[in-house]
Amino acid sequence: MINSRDDGFSFRSRKNSFNFFSEREFDFLIVGGGITGAAVARDAALRGYSVALVEKNDFASGTSSSSSKLVHGGLRYLENMEFSLVFEALKERAHLLNTIPNLVKPMKFLFPVYEGDAHGRTILSMGLWLYDLLSAFRAPGYHKRLSKKQILKTEPHLSQVGLKGGFTYYDASMWDDVIVIETLRSARRAGAETVNYSEALEPIEKNDKVVGFVVSDGEKKVNVLAKSIVSCVGPWTDILGQTISKTWTKRLEPSKGIHLVFDLKKLPVESTVVMSHPEDGRIVFVMPRPDLGAGVVIVGTTDSPVGSDPENAKIDRDEIEYLLALLDRYFLELEIKKSDIISAYVGVRPLFSDQSAEGSLQKVSREHHIEVGPGGVILVMGGKYTTHQKMAKEIVEFSVKNNPDLPRHRSSSEINYRFLNPAMAGRNIAAAKRHAEEKQYQIPESLWNHYGAEALNIYILFDSQLRHGSGTALADPEGFPLIEEQLRFQIRNGMVMHLDDFFFRRTPLYLARKDHGVPWASRLNEVLAEERGFSAEEASRELTRFYSILESKASFLE
Repeated sequence: MINSRDDGFSFRSRKNSFNFFSEREFDFLIVGGGITGAAVARDAALRGYSVALVEKNDFASGTSSSSSKLVHGGLRYLENMEFSLVFEALKERAHLLNTIPNLVKPMKFLFPVYEGDAHGRTILSMGLWLYDLLSAFRAPGYHKRLSKKQILKTEPHLSQVGLKGGFTYYDASMWDDVIVIETLRSARRAGAETVNYSEALEPIEKNDKVVGFVVSDGEKKVNVLAKSIVSCVGPWTDILGQTISKTWTKRLEPSKGIHLVFDLKKLPVESTVVMSHPEDGRIVFVMPRPDLGAGVVIVGTTDSPVGSDPENAKIDRDEIEYLLALLDRYFLELEIKKSDIISAYVGVRPLFSDQSAEGSLQKVSREHHIEVGPGGVILVMGGKYTTHQKMAKEIVEFSVKNNPDLPRHRSSSEINYRFLNPAMAGRNIAAAKRHAEEKQYQIPESLWNHYGAEALNIYILFDSQLRHGSGTALADPEGFPLIEEQLRFQIRNGMVMHLDDFFFRRTPLYLARKDHGVPWASRLNEVLAEERGFSAEEASRELTRFYSILESKASFLE
């Protein structure tokens, strides 16, 4: 069913959706607004099902904005003999590269080999041949063997001591949180009712079956009823499970991983460098992202146990030291220090465990798991960002198969999955660029990369403000141009509800600037207040909220 209301994807559509929740029984109620929940909502809505999705915080505010920001097959999964997972991921990687090329881009990897490394050049060569083979040779490029001289020519800052040679191969980078928002916008266009900052408080039961949830937006509660309830809350699965069953059995073996972010000028790498820890053999990536702000390098990730509540996952000093020591081993001459860190983030992996697995967390499978849980709730655990669309198809089809109350609608083969957003289509971007050229609009390339053809809409917002005599008070040609207009656009089209939504997820302001964009906070808060119609008191509370969150995020540097 296609939603006939043209209210976009904003605080207005959020309010309309929330008010609409109690007026009908949906086919699907999806709890969780990360990449899995977003993809399930889109898939189900495109098939013709009525869909409601609720998220306790902002969309992608959990694991889905805390990834390594890679679309990859998982080279290291070959060591665990997970060939089907790698094959599936490489197939999906090719699909994403073709369909959202402004958000998923080819990335070159460099794998140097040093004396004493756990994996020698012969074993790595075999693994990379297998990696290319499993990709059905649809990779952006194929692996090559390099001599020590060739590696140092590519990455001159690498340590030369003990360097024997190495390899290059290809995977892809992505904008993880932006993909979530675009997936949800697509779901909304297909008729899904999607609402952030709305918590599923308690299940509604009928004849031992969960038929809905009591949902609160912080001001009022509504009963949201559905034929099928799907839990896509990732690391919070065991916590939600305890609300639906008094005899809940633990399903997850979660682990946390941290990433450190540096200025690209401080850690100048051309390719993503693969580092191997000499003691535990863990792979850590040094990933250049010139497309994030003025250019950063993301280093990660770690893998360590986390408690039962993902909210308590913190960046520990020993994890920072672990990554810094590894950087010191590979880039000794650069003298990377803790004070060089621009920002850092922590994410929790919702790894499924059957409670029989033994050994390190690196051995726990990254494959996803779907089951019918207590009260008939469909539980989804594990999985990879790369395979989110295929996962969504499986989840919807599993739900339909296990629920006779759901009608049989069109299959996935009948759905056009080409573009999340028509603005991402190459022909539409080209048309928008031609229009901009005709109007002599000077639109920075970074906006085209982020927004596709909608970069034109942002410039038109700027032009309109300029015509009315206000214009933009903020300017940053190095990565964040037209930032006020980006915020206005995201409030109207990205369901930005709070200032931190914009700073942490819709743009990489926090991630990619040493000052985290704080000098702009007051002015951007004025824009938010203007767009949302806040009173002076509400605007003041919003700014206080932002600074409080910022302080908690930066506590790792203390």
